Formats: sequence, structure tokens, C-alpha cells
Amino acid sequence: MNWLSKLVDNASNYFAHRKGLLPMLGILLVIINFTLPFLGFSLDGFLVASNLFLHLGVIVAIFGFMLAWAL
Repeated sequence: MNWLSKLVDNASNYFAHRKGLLPMLGILLVIINFTLPFLGFSLDGFLVASNLFLHLGVIVAIFGFMLAWAL
């Protein structure tokens, strides 16, 4: 469990100086989800039908906002 503590400590130090990185990544994932149907992926595809990047983007952005507020 010492490795997990060290990982969380390193991650918090990294994101403390880059508070907007996770929200920007989340917004980028939402934009990717919006553009996938226009890039030629069929509507039967898993990524388009499930809105995978939309859900991941929203989760990452909310987590980024919460982490930035805490740091």
C-alpha cells in the first residue's frame, strides 16, 4: 500500500501546478464524441452508439474541477 500512497502524492503534486489539465482533457473528449459521427464512423459502432467519450469526458472534467478546487 506504500506504492499507492506514493502514487497519490506524486499525482497531487503534478496536478497542483496544472489545475486546468483534467477539465481541458474532459472537454476534448466531449468534442471528440461530438465529431465521431461526422468522421465516417457508422451509427452501429460501439463508440458512437454508447457515447463512450461523452461519458468519460464528463467524468474526467468533473473530477478535474473537484481536484482543482481541493488543491
